[in-house]
Amino acid sequence: MAARTGKLPDLVRDVKRAGKVPRHIAIIMDGNGRWAERRGLARIQGHRAGRKAVREAVDGCVELGVEVLTLYTFSVENWRRPRREVSALMRFLERTLAEERDELKRNDVALRVIGRVTDLPQNVQKALADTVKFLEGGSALLLNLALSYGGRVEIVDTVRRMCEDAVRGRVEPERIDEELVERYLYTAGLPDPDLLIRTSGELRISNFLLWQLAYSEIWVTETLWPDFRKRHLVEAVRDFQGRERRFGRID
Repeated sequence: MAARTGKLPDLVRDVKRAGKVPRHIAIIMDGNGRWAERRGLARIQGHRAGRKAVREAVDGCVELGVEVLTLYTFSVENWRRPRREVSALMRFLERTLAEERDELKRNDVALRVIGRVTDLPQNVQKALADTVKFLEGGSALLLNLALSYGGRVEIVDTVRRMCEDAVRGRVEPERIDEELVERYLYTAGLPDPDLLIRTSGELRISNFLLWQLAYSEIWVTETLWPDFRKRHLVEAVRDFQGRERRFGRID
């Protein structure tokens, strides 16, 4: 669907009237480092600039009535980055949780975390647990942060837990089906993403939600993450509304 110009409130109203708003949007927030490098700044400055984009995405999802927003925040591969950058990212995450939680509370947003959370520093784990508890009961949007996350790692952990339960007699191998597997995923209880958004123009899913994205619609923008705004989110949803989802069937 072609992008439409106009005042943002009018575009939001049109999207809501059109219906078929995605229940679950997932975003690969790419381009923070390039944004900073193009301005001669340290890479961490790009991540800090991306904080406004997160606010815009959260606010936009609340306004549109999206139920779940999953953000690819820190991958298992990101641990391979220089130690100084990783440490700065962890400090930034801890500070952001403390500074943003009141606003999230006002917007009636709940928080969930998926990934190998125990890999994170203890202080970050505590900040996450405290924020999850603080935002408990939020019903306008579930903000789902993928931290120390990898799609293949998630599948490995899923298989491991299922095998452990099979050894204990809780799972009968011949009865394993897709529904059972989904109950062991990090995202258990959540709908699969209807729409995947990727910024910075890259055309790959980067080990993100490999099981869950099986039938997701994909929308890519050249915009770097720190420059992503609510208007981009609305444009992605409008494009989604113009697509026909057949899930392998023929009309």
